[in-house]
Amino acid sequence: MIRTELIRPVGELLAAHSPERVALEDGELQVTYGELELRTRRLAAHLAAAGIEPGDRVATYMANGVRGAEAQLAAVRAGAIAVPINPAAPAAEAGFMLADSGARALVVDPERRHELGGASELALVAVAGESYEELVSSDAPGRAEPGDLDAPAWMLYTSGTTGRPKGVLLSQRGLLWVAACWGSIVGISDEDVILSPLPQFHSYCTELHLAALAAGARVRITRRFSTSETLDLLASRPFTLLAGVPTMFHYLLEAGRKQGLRCPTLARCVSAGAILPAALSDEFERTFGVLLLDGYGITETSTFVTMNWPTGTRPRGSCGLPLPGTAVRLVDPATGEDVEPGRDGEIHVRGPHVMLGYWNRPEETKAALAGGWYRTGDLGRLDENGYLTITGRIKELIIRGGENVYPAEVEAALISHESLRDCAVVGRPHEALGEVVVAFVVPVEPETFDPAPLVEHCARLLAPWKVPSEVRVIDEIPRTGSGKIMRHRLPVEEAASAG
Repeated sequence: MIRTELIRPVGELLAAHSPERVALEDGELQVTYGELELRTRRLAAHLAAAGIEPGDRVATYMANGVRGAEAQLAAVRAGAIAVPINPAAPAAEAGFMLADSGARALVVDPERRHELGGASELALVAVAGESYEELVSSDAPGRAEPGDLDAPAWMLYTSGTTGRPKGVLLSQRGLLWVAACWGSIVGISDEDVILSPLPQFHSYCTELHLAALAAGARVRITRRFSTSETLDLLASRPFTLLAGVPTMFHYLLEAGRKQGLRCPTLARCVSAGAILPAALSDEFERTFGVLLLDGYGITETSTFVTMNWPTGTRPRGSCGLPLPGTAVRLVDPATGEDVEPGRDGEIHVRGPHVMLGYWNRPEETKAALAGGWYRTGDLGRLDENGYLTITGRIKELIIRGGENVYPAEVEAALISHESLRDCAVVGRPHEALGEVVVAFVVPVEPETFDPAPLVEHCARLLAPWKVPSEVRVIDEIPRTGSGKIMRHRLPVEEAASAG
C-alpha cells in the first residue's frame, strides 16, 4: 500500500516530523528535522533573493555530507532545478556540466571552487565554507515554496558508461512516488538508523534521502565508501539498514569474512545501481545473516523499477517485481513485439516516475519515450510470476558465432570464483566468429594468479561459447559512482594485439 500522503513538497515532508529528531549527520555536522527545515528554507530564500527563478538550474559541486544534501533540497524548495555534480569529477567534466545545464547558481566546497578556476564565474551565487553557514544561519526575503510537484526538480546526469553524460530531468512527484514505494517495501520507518555511503550526485542516493526523510528516519552519510570505515560503523553504531551497490557488498563480504562482520542491529541491506550477482547475494546473506534486497532501476526512472520484497518469494538472480503503479514490458528489439515469459527482450517502463526528458535533447527524448514507454536499452526476462531478471544491455551484447552472450551472465560466473576481487567482460572482434569473449579481472593475489582454474570454473557453469577466450589482468575495473562498468574504458585494443 503506497502512502500517497508522502508525495508532497519537500518542505512539508521535513516539517511533518518532530523537530528534535536527528535527520542527517556526517563526520562533522548533525542536523535535526527542525534544523534541516530551517536551514534549507533559509538557503532557498537566499537563492531567490540573489535572482534565482523557478526553473533555473542550481548546481552543487560538493563532497558527500549534510551540506551537500541540504543544498539540493534548498534548490528544490526555491523552485529551481538541483544539478548535483560528482565531487570527484575533474574540473573539465564539472565545467561541461555547468555549461551544459546553464546553471545560474553554484554551491561549491572551497577546494573545488579553486579547482574550477574560471568556470566558477558561471555561477550567480557561489557559497563555500564559512559563507555557507552564514547563509543557513540568517534570514532573507524569500517566496512561497512552489507546489507544482510535476515541474522539473532535479537534473541528474547519466553515468556516462558509453560516452558523455546527459542531463535527466526528474520531478518531485516521480522521485517521491518511488521513495514511497520502495520505502514501504523495505519497511523504512522513524525507528530506522540508515548508513549511506552512496554518492550524492546519483539518483539512488537522492531516493534514499527522500525515503528516509519522508519516514522520519535518521541517515548517517559517509564522505565516500570505505570498507574498513563501513565495518567499523556497523560494529559501533545501531544501524538498521545499509544501502549500497554490488561492488560495496562484494568488498564487505571479502573483508567481513576475514575480520568478522559485527552488526547486531543491522536488519536489512538494499542493493541497486548495477546487477547484483546471485552468488554474491547468497553468500552475503549466508555469511552475515542479514537480508540483502536487490532492486533494478536507472536514472531515467527515478532509480527503482522493480524491487525484491523482504517477505515471500525471491527467485534466485531476480531483481524483483515492478513497483506499484509501474508497468514493465519486454520487447523484441528487432520486431517491436512483446516477448513471452522466459525470453529475453528490451525492458520498457511506464509509470509516474519516468523522466520528463533529457535536458536540451529533444530528439533523444522523443526516441527514448516513444509510444509513452521509456526504452531502457537494458535486456531482461520476466518469469511467469512477473519477476524480472536482468541479462545485459543491447549495446553490450556479444554475438559469438551467431550465439548471444550476455556480459552480466559471464561476470556472475567469474566473480563467484574465490580468486577474483572484480571483473568485467567485453566482446573483441574476431575474423571468423564475429566476436569473442574477453574477461578483464582484478585478482585477489595478482602475483600468484593463474587464469587456468578460473577458465575451468567458467566452463563448469557456462555454455562453451560463453567461456572467456582470453583473461586479462587489470589493476582496476573502471566504474561509475553507482558501480556500473564503463566498458568503453577497458583496453580492448590492447587485449586484441596481445591476443
